[in-house]
Formats: sequence, C-alpha cells, structure tokens
Amino acid sequence: VQLQASGGGLVQARGSLRLSCTSSGRTFSNSAWFRQAPGKEREFVAAARWSRGSTHYADSVKGRFTISRDSAKSTVYLQMDSLKPEDTAVYYCAATSAGLITSSVATARHYDYWGQGTQVTVSS
Repeated sequence: VQLQASGGGLVQARGSLRLSCTSSGRTFSNSAWFRQAPGKEREFVAAARWSRGSTHYADSVKGRFTISRDSAKSTVYLQMDSLKPEDTAVYYCAATSAGLITSSVATARHYDYWGQGTQVTVSS
C-alpha cells in the first residue's frame, strides 16, 4: 500500500492550501497528518478516526485546519486556512486500520503507512 501526498507549495501568510493524500485504492479506519520543520522533530497536526466520526487537532492548528476524506477517491484532505509562517514544514500523511484510542492518535508510531511528504512554505 502506498500513500501519495500532494498539494504543497508556496503561499503568503493568511492564505490557504489543501493537501491531498491518496492511497492505492484502499481506505483506512484512521488517518493523520504530521509535519516536520527544519531542525525540529516531526509533530502531530491532525487525525481522524473515521469509524467513530471523530477528529483531533494540535492546538497550534485548531480552528484553522480541517481534515476530511472522500472515500470514493480513497483520498484524505487537509484544508489549511489562515496559514502562518510557523506552519512551514514538510507535511506527511499517515494511516492505519488498527484500533486507536484518543490518546494514541497523535503518536506517529501507531501509524503503519506513510506518504512521502509535501513541502509547505508560508511567507510573511
């Protein structure tokens, strides 16, 4: 199974971008987005437990980012609005069909499949 992330680019502060993560014809019970800025560790951004209908966001993006999916297209999206320079990072999508409890959704090691990353650069 491969995940393909796309949609990154260069945008001005307060702008928007929509990232896409397409799997090879498979849907997963849980999806997530992480990001890694230069010189920093990978950090959690957003997750969704589709079967439970629950979404989870890092405090830094809450109210600005939205995770969603189109099951028919096996695609997960991350809509990013009101972007800030500190959102600059490589964004990675991740997925797993294993059961996740709330306290696990933000931990990278719980996800089995990863996309290759897409660069998002926000200029001030």
